[in-house]
Amino acid sequence: MATGALVLPADSAGAGAKLHVTHWLPEGRPKAVILLAHGYAEHAGRYEYVAKRLTGAGYAIYAVDHWGHGQSDGEGGFVPRFLAFLDGMSELLTLVEVDHGDTPRLLLGHSMGGLIATLFLIERQQAFVAAALSGPAILPAEPPSRFTVWISRFLSRFFPRLGVLSLDATGVSRDPAVVAAYRADPLVYGGKIGARLGKEFMDAMAVAEADAPKIRLPILIQHGEADRLTAPAGSRYLFEHVSSVDKRLEIYPGLFHEIYNEPERDAVLGDLIGWFDAHVAGGARS
Repeated sequence: MATGALVLPADSAGAGAKLHVTHWLPEGRPKAVILLAHGYAEHAGRYEYVAKRLTGAGYAIYAVDHWGHGQSDGEGGFVPRFLAFLDGMSELLTLVEVDHGDTPRLLLGHSMGGLIATLFLIERQQAFVAAALSGPAILPAEPPSRFTVWISRFLSRFFPRLGVLSLDATGVSRDPAVVAAYRADPLVYGGKIGARLGKEFMDAMAVAEADAPKIRLPILIQHGEADRLTAPAGSRYLFEHVSSVDKRLEIYPGLFHEIYNEPERDAVLGDLIGWFDAHVAGGARS
């Protein structure tokens, strides 16, 4: 594992912010480079085991701590605009293009990172040969009422940093050690989601739902059937609405939110690696 940094440009939603970059490289030339978008409140460093499996299979992995996450600049639980997350992925893509030239590229997103990856595919899918999403936040677990939508927009405008929602850490994994490590990690944000981020989150979900048919890239969607943090129905919706001819949906019975940190993680990661392997053969970009 190696680390570095990039800076968001002046025209970005997070202009001037310094974002922490982590990358893992395999032995020898990578057969493809995976751009990873992590989930809400966490950071790229939590993907060490995932990276170990992927580099062992011959892949390089590049990840950025999103604005306001991990070791990056910004405020936990807040974002000026959801576009700040997408701008970070755009800069990461530029970095990978410089470092690895025409090596095939893949996109992987988990949870909020799955939503970020979905929006990124809508705009930049031509940069990748295939994608995979883990527990993507496409639909809310419970549809918000009209009043909830109205009050969220009111609070976002006048009290943007007011905490409105907490994340239940026990829903992360069925493995108590994973939950304990998550809670003890100083780089994991433990506060509430602010009103602005909540509103931006809902708006981003609406865009993903409306524009899902624009996605034509081969895509794998994985979700834990017992996920309490993001709705498996969102993965089903996305699977049904993308225009991809080559698509696959895996709902894992009994698994919680972080399917790559569940006791069955090796089998789940095996599905992921198998999907990527099937789509980098020949190394040609779609």
